[in-house]
Amino acid sequence: MRKYIFLFFILFTALVTAQPQFSKISSSPGAFSRMGFGARGMGMGNSMSAVTYGNLVSYYNPALSAFQEKNAFQTSYSILSLDRSLNFLNFTRRFDFYSSSDTSANKKPRSSAGISLGIINSGVSGIEVRDNQGMKSDVVSTSENQFFIGLANRFSEKFSLGIAIKFYYFKLYEEINSTGFGIDLGALYRINDKFNLSFMLTDLNSKYKWDSSPIYKEEGSAPEDKFPLIKKIGFSYRDEKSGVLASVELEASNKETNIFRFGIEYNIFTDLYLRGGIDQINLKNKDFPVEPSLGFSFFRSFNNIRIGVDYAFVVEQYSPTDRHIVGLNVTF
Repeated sequence: MRKYIFLFFILFTALVTAQPQFSKISSSPGAFSRMGFGARGMGMGNSMSAVTYGNLVSYYNPALSAFQEKNAFQTSYSILSLDRSLNFLNFTRRFDFYSSSDTSANKKPRSSAGISLGIINSGVSGIEVRDNQGMKSDVVSTSENQFFIGLANRFSEKFSLGIAIKFYYFKLYEEINSTGFGIDLGALYRINDKFNLSFMLTDLNSKYKWDSSPIYKEEGSAPEDKFPLIKKIGFSYRDEKSGVLASVELEASNKETNIFRFGIEYNIFTDLYLRGGIDQINLKNKDFPVEPSLGFSFFRSFNNIRIGVDYAFVVEQYSPTDRHIVGLNVTF
């Protein structure tokens, strides 16, 4: 009898531990806005909040735009499975302010500011509408969008603060849509020429408010979906001589997640960059699917304009195919 009890205990324990652990953040609104931004960021595992080199976007940290060199425009298109779409567009510019008393030829700015404007567009197409008999009556699609503007001020050579204001628009079905408003706060501290440290709060006050009464009339409801509040701390290292850029990031949310991510970029020669990373390493849930990635960028210069082509490959578990992100960026 003891042998059967022991065998039952072993089988029961194995069954319980084999069940995948549920993660609250997976069912939270705004999932499209947490997938990353563009081929470069996604190719480095989205660990970009402390990176101040290359084309920058306030999506990763609103404090970054004050470190942008020249004007930067970038756009990316994603190839995803299951009729999904994910597209990006961004423009970043820095403004330098000089002291009126400094008349030297090599004067340095007393402070810098930056602005970053961007759009994330996502959606699902080819959704079949069927009647009670199972006959297809229509084909519809959804669209979810984030519009953001980030402002940053560089108070010194080492320290920058930034804020990003975000507007969400979700068109779900016919007259059912929702809007939302959120804020990101970010800070960056340059420890020295090689090391950076960053802090960030994401999606303060972001939420969707729904109203289904246009379809269900008096039986409709008006629920409210709050986005996860996310806190990040990042660290980056760049050695200009060797061409190596490495970054790590730890993210915590009020949905009981602790996400670790890291990435590395290598400037193999003047115009070619190789990169890789791993995102979504959930330290609280080993069943959470991690997302390894690889990518590259190739640039060519034409007078004062530098044009680059970006590509990233991201492993997407439990999907028929993986993600492919193709991007174009221009510096002028």
